[in-house]
Amino acid sequence: MQSCLHRTRFDLPTDLTLQPLIDHFEHYMPLSDHEKHLLEGRVVQRPVKRRQAILQEGFPCKHYSFVVKGCFRLFAVDKKGTEHNLQFAAENDRPAARWIADIGSFHSGQPSGLFIVAIEPSVILQIAQQDLYFLYTNIPKLDRIFKVIIENNYVELQNRVLQSISSTAQERYTTFLGQYPNLALRLPNTQIASYLGITPEFLSKIRKDLAS
Repeated sequence: MQSCLHRTRFDLPTDLTLQPLIDHFEHYMPLSDHEKHLLEGRVVQRPVKRRQAILQEGFPCKHYSFVVKGCFRLFAVDKKGTEHNLQFAAENDRPAARWIADIGSFHSGQPSGLFIVAIEPSVILQIAQQDLYFLYTNIPKLDRIFKVIIENNYVELQNRVLQSISSTAQERYTTFLGQYPNLALRLPNTQIASYLGITPEFLSKIRKDLAS
């Protein structure tokens, strides 16, 4: 697995701007020209190769990452070396699913117990902790926007825990399709099965049953 990305500020390439991020925030609230200017000075763009890590276990999570293009997964590895997917983030999914981070590590500065790795060649916009706190202070509406995003993700996680103890695998897969409507055809069975807590073979059977 390739090493984590180190933060070095540089100008955004002319072929890709902050517009996807601005559009994303304006899904919640409009931004003034001054607020957009403040935002531009606090965001870093990065290309990420397939299978490249932007977070590794044992390192603190230093950025919130917004997916402009591509797909990522957040996962843990147990003592047997088995990977357990906790979250996906991709460019064409619902707004809250375009952000990925270990939120606990990000705010505490403690080493993460998780990995974040690109499933596809990707482009992300990253905001470091000190820059996010600056934006919270100087663009208060962003503070409110992030609270909504985090609350939505918390509700989703809570529902997922409840489903894991009360729903069938087929019901969990149906919920997955609702949460990540554009990913079912992009992700291999192994990644979806890891998220659902089942084997790839059982997932194939579920798909065949639903198709019939």
